[in-house]
Amino acid sequence: MNFFIKKVIPLSLIITLFAFILFLLFPKKSTIRSLPVKGGVEQSETEGFNQIVTQNEQEGFKLIKTAFIEQSPEKNWDQPWQDACEEAALLTVDFYYKNKPTSPKIIRDKILNMIKFEETQNFTKDINIAQMAVVSEKYLNYQTKIIDNPTIEDIKKYLTQNIPIIVPASGKILYQENKHFNSGGPYYHNVVVLGYDDDKQQFIVHDVGTKSGSYFHYSYSLLLESIHDFPISGIKEDINNGQKRILILLK
Repeated sequence: MNFFIKKVIPLSLIITLFAFILFLLFPKKSTIRSLPVKGGVEQSETEGFNQIVTQNEQEGFKLIKTAFIEQSPEKNWDQPWQDACEEAALLTVDFYYKNKPTSPKIIRDKILNMIKFEETQNFTKDINIAQMAVVSEKYLNYQTKIIDNPTIEDIKKYLTQNIPIIVPASGKILYQENKHFNSGGPYYHNVVVLGYDDDKQQFIVHDVGTKSGSYFHYSYSLLLESIHDFPISGIKEDINNGQKRILILLK
């Protein structure tokens, strides 16, 4: 018995001490497992703490990326290009949903073909939101929704679902923040809202009416102020009497 105590116990102490030294030198690594994406970020859980991995979409910021469709793809501002913002706005959404390749020639032909369809409907060169909805449904094969008196939250709600928004607007009001327009901006214009930035309090749009319109930023307040459908009088100069409404195309 005395021999067992003298030989075995010291050996066990040595083993325990050696194991303790290894633990200090090589601590156990914490394991990370991914949790579902929520609120624009991917969460990762570790032993003892949570780790947040930022994604492209951050809280308070959203951007839908798509081709920029100019209403004058060949830089010719004669008719019908001078009044082709409605067609260019519709094609912006159409090209986004269908991920179509673009070129100035493709855009030119698409706009001209759309105008030919509009002529079969007896539409004039300036068309309002209701007529744009007809083009969207009968020519482009989308379901549509028109929202009257939209709020910032209404617009953001659709953007977060990756749904672009067509906005009819007074170009004279847009000109306050977009000096790329000629002659103080058009009376009647259309832009496509693709995103928002809460930090800057700005919407991000494709403004189809200028070569610098790709991902152009308008303040929340100004864009809302500018929203006006083509006036019932049919006179562009009455644009500020046009109803505040926006158009949604749904697949």
